[in-house]
Amino acid sequence: MPALPLDQLQITHKDPKTGKPRTSPALVVFDESLQTCLDSYLHHVPRKFDEWVAPTPEVVEMQRRLHRSVFLTFLRMSTHKESKDHFFSPSAFGEILYNNFLFDIPKILDLCVLFGKGNAPLLQKMIGNIFTQQPSYYNDLADTMPTILQVFSNILQHCGLQRDGASATPQKLEERSRLTPSDMPLLELKDIILYLCDTCTTLWAFLDIFPLACQTFQKHDFCYRLASFYEVAIPEMESAIKKRRLEDSRLLSDLWQRLSHSKKKLVEVFHIILNQICLLPILESSRDNIQGFIEEFLQIFSSLLQEKRFLRDYDTLFPVAEDVSLLQQASSVLDETRAAYIIQAVESAWEGVDRRKAPSLAEDPHGDSNGVMLTAEPDSQAPSHLGNLEEEEECLGAAAAPGPAVDGVELDSLISQVKDLLPDLGEGFVLACLEHYGYDPEQVINNVLEERLAPALSQLDRHQDRQARPDPTPLLTSRHNVFQNDEFDVFSRDSVDLSRVHKGRRKEESTRSLLNDKRAVAAQRQRYQQYSVVIEEPGDYQGDDYEDEYDDTYDGNQVGANDADSDDELISRRPFTIPRVLRTKVPGEGQEDDDDDDEEEVEDEAPKPDHFVQDPAVLREKAEARRMAFLARKGHRHDSSAAVAGGPRGHGQSRETTQERRKKEASKATRANHNRRTMSDRKRSKGMIPS
Repeated sequence: MPALPLDQLQITHKDPKTGKPRTSPALVVFDESLQTCLDSYLHHVPRKFDEWVAPTPEVVEMQRRLHRSVFLTFLRMSTHKESKDHFFSPSAFGEILYNNFLFDIPKILDLCVLFGKGNAPLLQKMIGNIFTQQPSYYNDLADTMPTILQVFSNILQHCGLQRDGASATPQKLEERSRLTPSDMPLLELKDIILYLCDTCTTLWAFLDIFPLACQTFQKHDFCYRLASFYEVAIPEMESAIKKRRLEDSRLLSDLWQRLSHSKKKLVEVFHIILNQICLLPILESSRDNIQGFIEEFLQIFSSLLQEKRFLRDYDTLFPVAEDVSLLQQASSVLDETRAAYIIQAVESAWEGVDRRKAPSLAEDPHGDSNGVMLTAEPDSQAPSHLGNLEEEEECLGAAAAPGPAVDGVELDSLISQVKDLLPDLGEGFVLACLEHYGYDPEQVINNVLEERLAPALSQLDRHQDRQARPDPTPLLTSRHNVFQNDEFDVFSRDSVDLSRVHKGRRKEESTRSLLNDKRAVAAQRQRYQQYSVVIEEPGDYQGDDYEDEYDDTYDGNQVGANDADSDDELISRRPFTIPRVLRTKVPGEGQEDDDDDDEEEVEDEAPKPDHFVQDPAVLREKAEARRMAFLARKGHRHDSSAAVAGGPRGHGQSRETTQERRKKEASKATRANHNRRTMSDRKRSKGMIPS
């Protein structure tokens, strides 16, 4: 006989009053004391991000056992079948849970944030079973969404950052002015950041355990509301913490860590929803059914293009270009214009900001999601700093590579940026931090405030001064001037001959002694002696001086030998003469040289004729010659045949006849014979034709 489910099973027992047998239901559904105990534990147990003072070992052990027992109790309450003989019918199990409030949405959220780390597989099975057996919980989740969204609105309103819109309530006249995060007291700012951290972590834990709830979240336009809240609230809170650098540094460091943790969880919540409602269906569905999911993806990002701060932070953890590339591979009908517009908007959000790509942090590096781990240990034992909030180290990826060294004014500016927020730090310590973190002042400030410095930096004195570094190229070794590397260069040699250093002319020196100093002349004598030997061989003559059409008719005649202005003296070779100052003295020549010098001096001393007023006849002759040359260039010919012919022989010739004959002889080349006369004279001067 098959066993009956517990909701139908009856137990027979004896009535203590009458002694007769009677039957009672085998299941006792509601126990108020147990429910009160469980609700109290979920409400008061510290979360891992709460402030925590380490208790004694005995208290820690007792709390660990209590934490485990509570988790096992809820796990058993969510199971409708323990064995073949002990089980519920699914419909009855769902009614029992829902009607008796054994589970509700706030309890499920608390279970995820308290027991999610290390127990994800069990929680996924547990919460999935609850929503499967009782679908009414989906309706409760939908009814809870306005309350969750109201949390964001309350934070913005309390910080005086509520955006104008229909949901914004007008401020009453008697109400005090709302303070911004930068103006409110530090403790009030602390409460807001803790509240934000609790909300973000809880939402992330729930969606990470039960991603099927993402559809319900997006029905309330949750992605846009989250990004809008992020864009307005996060920068204001960061600025408020940075401006309070003179207040409690330990508390500010703790708040900065919690705010950084909240930022990461908000971005991851957005990615979980986007991945669940768009990307996974595209990967799992056929090509015919993905167009709706692609349109949803494009619509979500199109509504976020103005939220530049959120787009930058999201693109850092989950590059948008990779998601768009996935859509392009999955569909051939993708609207390329909209996709390119989204990518361009993301790129424009990075303008003016150093882009630091980080690897995907969607998976928790400290969480164990492979296999079942029934640890059920309280997370509240961890110290309240970001190192134990699931991401102990910020991974910078390619940005961690060392960049180029910074020095000079730029380095001083970076040090000043850090000291403006942390004035108690010494310049030497700040410089060491900048060198370690690639000269990124923001990262240095974050790590100092969050107490996350590298071990090598943690051991340094935070008040040490900056040591002056020697200039690799000092002025004394890099300057160049007229004294560079000479005997008087005091910068390159240790000793200088001071006997050669004097001001003005030496007293023992005279003009005669300076003239008698022939050292420079002796140094140049050998050089000039080389010019006295001129070797010219016939084979060395090259050029186009000789022409094939040369006419040697007149080579045997002494043409022009009787001319008064023969140029033999000009074209004849003269032996090279060494300058007199470079000649070597030969005995017997000194007297002649002295006599020649005396004669030259006498000749130099003789008065020279004054040619300031020239002979008018000579001037007229030169003017006539210029006029005749001008007329010849213009084509006018002067009939000078009679002058050239001259008078009878033996009676002498006039001056005009002599000049005309000379002009005719010199002008032969301009009319015929191709310059033969000139070439003949040139060959004769070179020794090619015997005279």
